[in-house]
Amino acid sequence: MNKVFLIGNLTRDPELTTTPSGVSVCHFAIAVNRTYTSGDGERQTDFFNCTAWRVLAERIAQYAKKGKKVAVSGSIQLRNYEDNQGVKRTAVDIICQDCEFLSPKDDNGSGSFDDAPAPAKSKPVLQMMDDDGSDIPF
Repeated sequence: MNKVFLIGNLTRDPELTTTPSGVSVCHFAIAVNRTYTSGDGERQTDFFNCTAWRVLAERIAQYAKKGKKVAVSGSIQLRNYEDNQGVKRTAVDIICQDCEFLSPKDDNGSGSFDDAPAPAKSKPVLQMMDDDGSDIPF
Protein backbone atom coordinates (compact mmCIF):
# COMPACT_ATOMS: atom_id res chain seq x y z
CA MET A 1 0.00 0.00 0.00
CA ASN A 2 1.35 3.42 -0.98
CA LYS A 3 -0.53 6.11 0.98
CA VAL A 4 0.72 9.33 2.53
CA PHE A 5 -0.94 12.09 4.59
CA LEU A 6 0.86 15.40 5.04
CA ILE A 7 0.01 18.72 6.66
CA GLY A 8 2.18 21.69 5.81
CA ASN A 9 2.44 25.19 4.39
CA LEU A 10 2.79 26.00 0.70
CA THR A 11 6.29 27.24 -0.08
CA ARG A 12 5.23 28.97 -3.31
CA ASP A 13 2.07 29.71 -5.28
CA PRO A 14 0.74 26.68 -7.17
CA GLU A 15 1.53 26.48 -10.89
CA LEU A 16 -1.37 25.31 -13.09
CA THR A 17 -0.60 24.00 -16.59
CA THR A 18 -2.42 21.91 -19.14
CA THR A 19 -1.14 18.83 -20.92
CA PRO A 20 -1.30 18.73 -24.74
CA SER A 21 -4.44 16.60 -24.40
CA GLY A 22 -6.13 19.29 -22.26
CA VAL A 23 -5.76 17.76 -18.79
CA SER A 24 -5.10 20.24 -15.95
CA VAL A 25 -2.05 19.61 -13.76
CA CYS A 26 -0.95 21.65 -10.75
CA HIS A 27 2.53 21.62 -9.20
CA PHE A 28 3.20 23.00 -5.73
CA ALA A 29 5.43 22.34 -2.74
CA ILE A 30 4.73 22.14 0.98
CA ALA A 31 6.96 22.45 4.03
CA VAL A 32 6.19 19.92 6.77
CA ASN A 33 7.61 20.31 10.26
CA ARG A 34 8.97 17.21 11.95
CA THR A 35 7.56 16.31 15.35
CA TYR A 36 10.88 16.57 17.18
CA THR A 37 13.56 19.20 17.60
CA SER A 38 17.30 18.83 17.14
CA GLY A 39 19.79 18.97 20.00
CA ASP A 40 20.07 22.76 19.68
CA GLY A 41 16.29 23.13 19.96
CA GLU A 42 15.68 23.79 16.27
CA ARG A 43 12.75 22.08 14.55
CA GLN A 44 13.58 20.28 11.30
CA THR A 45 11.44 20.75 8.18
CA ASP A 46 10.94 18.52 5.15
CA PHE A 47 9.95 19.89 1.74
CA PHE A 48 7.71 17.89 -0.59
CA ASN A 49 6.90 18.50 -4.25
CA CYS A 50 3.24 17.76 -4.95
CA THR A 51 1.28 17.17 -8.14
CA ALA A 52 -2.50 17.27 -8.54
CA TRP A 53 -4.53 16.45 -11.65
CA ARG A 54 -7.82 17.51 -13.26
CA VAL A 55 -10.48 19.20 -11.09
CA LEU A 56 -8.37 18.95 -7.93
CA ALA A 57 -5.53 20.73 -9.75
CA GLU A 58 -7.84 23.56 -10.76
CA ARG A 59 -9.24 23.98 -7.23
CA ILE A 60 -5.77 24.06 -5.67
CA ALA A 61 -4.54 26.62 -8.20
CA GLN A 62 -7.62 28.77 -7.56
CA TYR A 63 -7.70 28.72 -3.76
CA ALA A 64 -4.22 27.86 -2.44
CA LYS A 65 -1.52 30.51 -2.06
CA LYS A 66 2.01 30.64 -0.70
CA GLY A 67 2.06 30.31 3.09
CA LYS A 68 -1.38 28.68 3.39
CA LYS A 69 -1.69 25.50 5.45
CA VAL A 70 -3.02 22.45 3.58
CA ALA A 71 -3.57 18.77 4.25
CA VAL A 72 -2.82 16.50 1.31
CA SER A 73 -3.33 12.79 0.91
CA GLY A 74 -2.05 10.72 -1.93
CA SER A 75 0.78 8.43 -2.92
CA ILE A 76 4.55 8.71 -3.11
CA GLN A 77 6.14 8.48 -6.55
CA LEU A 78 9.87 8.18 -7.20
CA ARG A 79 11.32 9.35 -10.49
CA ASN A 80 14.85 9.07 -11.77
CA TYR A 81 16.44 11.70 -13.97
CA GLU A 82 19.81 12.98 -15.10
CA ASP A 83 20.79 16.55 -14.16
CA ASN A 84 22.64 19.06 -16.36
CA GLN A 85 26.04 17.66 -15.29
CA GLY A 86 25.01 14.10 -16.18
CA VAL A 87 24.60 12.95 -12.57
CA LYS A 88 21.75 10.49 -11.98
CA ARG A 89 19.29 11.74 -9.39
CA THR A 90 16.09 10.55 -7.75
CA ALA A 91 13.18 12.85 -6.92
CA VAL A 92 10.27 12.15 -4.59
CA ASP A 93 6.86 13.51 -5.58
CA ILE A 94 3.51 13.36 -3.80
CA ILE A 95 0.67 12.58 -6.23
CA CYS A 96 -2.35 14.21 -4.57
CA GLN A 97 -5.68 12.44 -4.42
CA ASP A 98 -7.25 14.91 -1.98
CA CYS A 99 -6.43 18.32 -0.54
CA GLU A 100 -8.06 20.29 2.26
CA PHE A 101 -7.37 23.93 3.04
CA LEU A 102 -6.66 24.46 6.73
CA SER A 103 -5.91 28.20 6.81
CA PRO A 104 -8.78 30.56 7.54
CA LYS A 105 -10.06 32.79 4.76
CA ASP A 106 -8.27 36.05 4.04
CA ASP A 107 -10.13 39.35 3.82
CA ASN A 108 -10.17 38.89 0.04
CA GLY A 109 -11.96 35.52 0.39
CA SER A 110 -9.13 33.21 -0.64
CA GLY A 111 -8.12 30.16 1.32
CA SER A 112 -11.30 28.08 1.32
CA PHE A 113 -13.57 26.23 -1.08
CA ASP A 114 -16.70 27.21 0.78
CA ASP A 115 -17.90 30.77 0.36
CA ALA A 116 -20.99 30.27 2.52
CA PRO A 117 -20.91 31.88 5.96
CA ALA A 118 -20.49 29.61 8.94
CA PRO A 119 -23.73 28.79 10.75
CA ALA A 120 -24.42 30.93 13.79
CA LYS A 121 -23.96 29.15 17.08
CA SER A 122 -26.98 29.34 19.36
CA LYS A 123 -26.70 29.30 23.11
CA PRO A 124 -28.69 26.66 24.99
CA VAL A 125 -31.77 27.89 26.79
CA LEU A 126 -31.94 26.92 30.45
CA GLN A 127 -35.27 26.79 32.25
CA MET A 128 -35.85 26.90 35.97
CA MET A 129 -37.76 23.95 37.44
CA ASP A 130 -39.97 23.80 40.51
CA ASP A 131 -38.25 22.17 43.42
CA ASP A 132 -41.36 20.43 44.87
CA GLY A 133 -40.70 17.23 42.89
CA SER A 134 -44.24 16.93 41.52
CA ASP A 135 -43.36 17.93 37.94
CA ILE A 136 -40.71 15.52 36.80
CA PRO A 137 -39.73 16.47 33.24
CA PHE A 138 -39.26 12.87 32.05
